[in-house]
Amino acid sequence: METAPKKQIAILGSTGSIGTQALDVIAANDSLFEVYALTANNNVDLLIQQARKFKPEMVTIGNDLHYNKLKEALSDLPIKVFAGDESIAQVAEMQPIDIVLTAMVGYSGLKPTINAIKARKKIALANKETLVVAGELICELALKNNAAILPVDSEHSAIFQCLAGEGNNPIEKLILTASGGPFRTKSMHELEHVTSAQALKHPNWDMGAKITIDSASLMNKGFEIIEAKWLFGVSPDQIQVVVHPQSIIHSMVQFTDGSIKAQLGMPDMKLPIQYAFTYPDRLLTDFPRFDFDLCSQFTFERPDMERFRNLGFAYYAMERGGNMPCILNAANEVVVAAFLKDQIGFLQMSDIIEEALAKSEFIAKPTYDDYVDTDKNTRIITNDLIK
Repeated sequence: METAPKKQIAILGSTGSIGTQALDVIAANDSLFEVYALTANNNVDLLIQQARKFKPEMVTIGNDLHYNKLKEALSDLPIKVFAGDESIAQVAEMQPIDIVLTAMVGYSGLKPTINAIKARKKIALANKETLVVAGELICELALKNNAAILPVDSEHSAIFQCLAGEGNNPIEKLILTASGGPFRTKSMHELEHVTSAQALKHPNWDMGAKITIDSASLMNKGFEIIEAKWLFGVSPDQIQVVVHPQSIIHSMVQFTDGSIKAQLGMPDMKLPIQYAFTYPDRLLTDFPRFDFDLCSQFTFERPDMERFRNLGFAYYAMERGGNMPCILNAANEVVVAAFLKDQIGFLQMSDIIEEALAKSEFIAKPTYDDYVDTDKNTRIITNDLIK
């Protein structure tokens, strides 16, 4: 009996948290998957290691200052080496690729994802900012090009899994769970003095620096509600956020008969990554199993939008629509970078975002070029507010 050809996978952002875990999944299932392309922005040393291990057809480094080092380090292997953001965007369209995992951080994931959709690739979406910034555009393109978008975020993967087999049964409500982050119990006074080092210590998940800060400020959850709106075709008032500190229930779906389905599991990103790669099939894994004997209770609480204002900003941006979520994302990327450099305080991030939302030009029906201009102009406005 003839075996099926291996699925060819491109990993955009292979040196980040999602990218490295995706490579673990591929290594554990090397009879099913093969790495066709790897891209990274700056971490050239890890990219070299990954390329030497997985021997992809091509590798691309976003920062072209690292091109010569990458090219030289792989000169003894038949691997094509490219550099620059445009090259990363072009990698996503390569004909042999079956699945594009978009694991780049932030706005930078938008153009490569658009290129992959236009090339009719299956998208394993880990870059939530793509749908935050340009959800309407992305959904129109995916429909037009018949390109499947499979969520990799644990929360959206959970909803996707809860909807499997439900056909056209109408959704009453999506319930996104949040751990609450490292500052869930801190007062406003305490939040005034927290440091970036404290914010980087997430209680349950191992993530990159930017996403960890977003989790601490609940902006990550704000982006997830916007992403959920586009992925599952629901209105803002059908999305609820519930704080669940144990991070075992990854999200839930409530149907119109009142029934709620939940997806549970250990906080391990390899599971949703693998599910996106293998859908609709499930593979045997050696991932850690949840033990009910060791967890005596699940707890739930409302998110505090007075202490964590970013969640409210996300609902506002989602309801306003247009380029407002793009403004929100750009302002947030700038303030998070400033917070990580200790240029501003934790609570100042929300103050500056609020000002940027008010000062940036609103466009009700943006084109792709409008999104590009909005991102650029919002960054200028936000940087000026920090100075």
